[in-house]
Amino acid sequence: MATRDRTQQHPLWTTPAVEALRAAPHTKVSEIDTKATPGFAGNKTDGEYMLEERGAVLSALQEMLYANGRSGDKRSVLLILQGMDTAGKGGMVRHVIGQVDPQGVDHTAFGVPTPEEKRHHYLWRINKALPRGGQLGVFDRSHYEDVLVVRVHNLVPPEVWGGRYQEINQFERELVYNGTTLVKVAMFVSLGEQKRRLAERLARRDKHWKYNPDDVTERALWPQYQEAYQAMLDRTSTDHAPWYVVPCDRKWYSRLAVTELMIDALSRLELDWPSAEYDIEVEKQRLARS
Repeated sequence: MATRDRTQQHPLWTTPAVEALRAAPHTKVSEIDTKATPGFAGNKTDGEYMLEERGAVLSALQEMLYANGRSGDKRSVLLILQGMDTAGKGGMVRHVIGQVDPQGVDHTAFGVPTPEEKRHHYLWRINKALPRGGQLGVFDRSHYEDVLVVRVHNLVPPEVWGGRYQEINQFERELVYNGTTLVKVAMFVSLGEQKRRLAERLARRDKHWKYNPDDVTERALWPQYQEAYQAMLDRTSTDHAPWYVVPCDRKWYSRLAVTELMIDALSRLELDWPSAEYDIEVEKQRLARS
């Protein structure tokens, strides 16, 4: 009896994640249903069970990418996670990327630029963190901070941040040309859910370290952030590096969705295990005699 290819999406995905979540010209940030589960017909129990199952598929594909990198393959995959505080970027790293071999992961969390970083072009620190061949790179925040936070807080004049959209498009085009597959995930949480998650951080001693008083200040700027995210999607979702819009009020769904996006990206590389650079039969005999 024929079996389903493990890299294919589960039947509960009525529409593949790469299609259901891809940003479109008609995508409106202000209208995103952050509790929705686009393309997925299952419930939380289904999603949590599938995350483990699909995580095994992601792990196998990532191991193959890493093995090819060890053999000289220069290709890589870069996951960009961009979202407001509490959207779940850290949890995404733990629960999705945490399923794969950490040897093959280059993870960078970008915070406020350091004095040294401020002395350079804003892409300087991004270039330094790009994944090596065979690596799965993860950016927790990214170069998009320079058209989001910078724009909302007027840290540079509009003519400066306004020119960055095209500059970013060209930068990403060159990355793709040089062998890096980009998976750009815009994570959206509702104002109400963000408030609930911030309250949880204040209520739990083991979460106090995650709380930042500035997060409450930023909530007053929600409309400005929506405008900035809208411009980001409109101006930097391209054929070579599209944005995927992921509702994040339901953590089980967002984690499963990103797992599917990563499986799709790695599957498209059509990887195979690298050939041995030694005579296998000879090595079997040598091992037997040892």
